[in-house]
Amino acid sequence: MNLAVVGGGYAGMAAAVTLASHGIRVTVLESAKQLGGRARGVLHNGVQLDNGQHILLGCYHHTLKLIAQVGGNIEQDFLRLPLQLTLHNRFELQAPRLPAPLHLLLGLLGAKGLTFAACLRAARFMLAMRWKKFRLAQDISAYELLQAHGQDEELIRLLWEPICISALNTPIHQASAQVLLNVLRDSLNGSRADSDMLLPRKDFTALFPDRAAQYLARHGGEVLTSCGVEAIVQKDDGVELLSAQGSMRFSHVICAASPAVSARLFRTVPALVGIADQIEAIAYQPIYTVYLQFPPHVTLPHPMLGLDRCYTQWLFDKGRIAAQHGLIAAVISAEGRHQELAHELLAQKVVQELREHLGVNAPPLWHKVIAEKRATFACAVDLHRPAHATPLPTVLLAGDFTDNDYPATLEGAVISGIQCATQLLTQGA
Repeated sequence: MNLAVVGGGYAGMAAAVTLASHGIRVTVLESAKQLGGRARGVLHNGVQLDNGQHILLGCYHHTLKLIAQVGGNIEQDFLRLPLQLTLHNRFELQAPRLPAPLHLLLGLLGAKGLTFAACLRAARFMLAMRWKKFRLAQDISAYELLQAHGQDEELIRLLWEPICISALNTPIHQASAQVLLNVLRDSLNGSRADSDMLLPRKDFTALFPDRAAQYLARHGGEVLTSCGVEAIVQKDDGVELLSAQGSMRFSHVICAASPAVSARLFRTVPALVGIADQIEAIAYQPIYTVYLQFPPHVTLPHPMLGLDRCYTQWLFDKGRIAAQHGLIAAVISAEGRHQELAHELLAQKVVQELREHLGVNAPPLWHKVIAEKRATFACAVDLHRPAHATPLPTVLLAGDFTDNDYPATLEGAVISGIQCATQLLTQGA
């Protein structure tokens, strides 16, 4: 086998590392100057940022294993926190370090900001889903599921909606209840460590893709950046990829580019047009990140902190997390009123909320708003996601939007890459 992977994001690099570890020569072709795709490092004013904040969970076993495989150190690369959900002066849940699921049940029953009766209803919902093995006979919206199990409006707003928005990046009235249950199953129903939150201390390009590129080089592969693929040509003995640098021949190709690029490339192959149609039918949701650089003494009460009924949904204190003192990242997931504001005004709104709710009176030294308008696919009810296999055995499709249990997360992307690599290894055997 002589494999090509189109796209150097987490899905593509996961596929490449898996293949390389089995002695397969892999060439990665990435159109951008850097690796990482939609989880990449961004340099601004000499400060290393990310294009968005991503939280890993302890249950992201595939992602964490690959990071370690290419040379990462999980305990050094991440700030590991026990499961906690804090909305400033409004709600707080912190799971004790006890075996699962006892840690979650006691955390729910001891949550602050809700009545004991409401906390008990939340615990009963989790027990009911556990009894059902977190499977629904038919998918419905997350909001409908929660209402059907006695979760009132305040309980949904303070507990379940922040979890749904963070995990699925889709409004709770639209979000797939089944996919939300998949996340709850793996993060809250496994071992206690599965629910841990891991906040990265490195930017997302350095965390895995750059290390993966070095791993490939040590195993006879190569990574070509600034090398966009313009077309896929089916050949009797494999696949030809056309790029501005010329044509290249491979036995197989894994297309791990963005959904838009994947659909465009698949339209160049008659047998793959149907998959292109399927990809283009998927809707998307935005994520906005507002970076604010304050003087170094400015800090938050917690490394990660939520606000209730504000533009800002989550705040990350990068000083506490990554020693970037005074740097605060405010994250706003999914569609909403913030999209109507110019970036300058949105940054001013976030500064005002920090002043009013947390007493941050110092003006920021600078700000940077990063708007990923197609950050993730909309994880809607009964969404039909494309499979990684295609009608051509020499072409496979990888990406967080392909068919698996997870929403658009790093773990979902990594799993899709591993699935493609595993299928090719099976074919080769």
